[in-house]
Amino acid sequence: MQLWWSSLPLRVLASTLVASLAILVLAGLLLMQQVADGIFESKRNSAIREASGMQRFMQEQLVLPEMRGVAAYEQLSRLAELAGAQAGQFQVFLQGPASRVASSPTILYQSIPAELTEKVTASDGMFVVSTELKATGSLNATPGLVVGSSLVTAVGERFPVYYVFPLISEVASLSDIRRAVISTGVAVLIGLAVIAYFVTRQVVRPVRNASQTALRLASGHLDERMPVRGSDDLASLAVSMNEMASDLQQRIRELEQLSAVQRRFVSDVSHELRTPLTTIKMASDLLYEMRLDLEPQSARTVELMNTEIERFSEMLADLLEISRFDAGAAVLERDDVDLDALVAAEVEAHRGFADSQGTELRLHRDGDAKAQVDARRITRILRNLLTNAIDHGEGKPIDVTVASDEDAVAVTVRDQGVGFEAEQSARVFDRFWRADPSRARKAGGTGLGLAISLEDARLHQGWLSAWGRPGRGAQFRLTLPRTPEVKLTSSPLPIIPPDVDPRRDL
Repeated sequence: MQLWWSSLPLRVLASTLVASLAILVLAGLLLMQQVADGIFESKRNSAIREASGMQRFMQEQLVLPEMRGVAAYEQLSRLAELAGAQAGQFQVFLQGPASRVASSPTILYQSIPAELTEKVTASDGMFVVSTELKATGSLNATPGLVVGSSLVTAVGERFPVYYVFPLISEVASLSDIRRAVISTGVAVLIGLAVIAYFVTRQVVRPVRNASQTALRLASGHLDERMPVRGSDDLASLAVSMNEMASDLQQRIRELEQLSAVQRRFVSDVSHELRTPLTTIKMASDLLYEMRLDLEPQSARTVELMNTEIERFSEMLADLLEISRFDAGAAVLERDDVDLDALVAAEVEAHRGFADSQGTELRLHRDGDAKAQVDARRITRILRNLLTNAIDHGEGKPIDVTVASDEDAVAVTVRDQGVGFEAEQSARVFDRFWRADPSRARKAGGTGLGLAISLEDARLHQGWLSAWGRPGRGAQFRLTLPRTPEVKLTSSPLPIIPPDVDPRRDL
């Protein structure tokens, strides 16, 4: 079945051959039937003519007055022998008063059907039936025709006579015709197979070229084009594919240029804002330290300004980090790190924020999660995941789990909060994307945390995955190889939380 559904030429060729074979078989059967009927009808007419001629000849020999009784029977015997000798192609059986007379002993009288003898005995006329002829010393019967009639003497004596016509030559002719039809059908079928093969190649090859061209275009070879030959529908397909590829190439170039402009703009703005922000932050810090000497209203204003400058500083740092990822300038500083200790430290660092939101942080670890990673970047991933879980957890407990196997270590952060739709599990890592933009957030943020976390995970050749369902919370899983030489194939922890029924999750 896999070969059948993976090969269009095979399906076309097989369908053509099956349909052709069915048509040839039906045509051959119809032809053989017509030929057999024609031969049989011709033989039947010929048998009636010959039997009628011999019938008249023998009847003329019996009209004399002296032909009666024994004399008539003796005359019938001589006539039967004479008829068989003259005809050659048929044999004669005569039914006398006490015995039968046959022109040849090779064909048995049992070959004559009983229904024919009843018809001949009961009425005048000439009757023709087909039968199986039985020969002396042979167990095999041969097809034949029997013409039955009666001879009447001058005094009214009736003698049944049967003319037996073997169909041996006709059967041989039908066998020759049958062999000719079969051989011709096989030759025609082979010819149709060859024709179907070449026609299929002519049709499938351009379609296959179009498919391969589309795959190469999808893999990034935007200069790929299909050759155009002629002006038929396949040529129109090639022209359409080439026009689509040209439009796609143009659009991608425009998007790349726009993306490059956007990245350059973000990078330039971020760097340009860094110097004045540093000056503003120094002045803000100075005012913040002097807030106790100011009037209450001025002190509150200084505190708000300091808070917003801190947020702006974090956003600027995130934008600069994104710019480094876009420019390919981000590098890792790997070291042997105990992920258990790193995760535990980060959980403790966020426990105060979690307590302020009424959220319980629960840590689960196996004690053997060492890996060669960049501790600063992994800490940033954990900080983003924990802040995001506390912010969206609605005060419910959050489980942080650390596990490892021979090749990888993994960390999951599971909350019981608002969650998100299943189809949004990839979009949560988009820059500035939020599942519910209208909902007020407690911790604030730039909207770049998960995007930066994903880039940090990829820089480690690891995975950062998300699972969520509305009203059932979310789980983020970070999977990292123990060493840079390891290529991840699985994770020590499942992406679907253990407390979720997989059947309900489908």
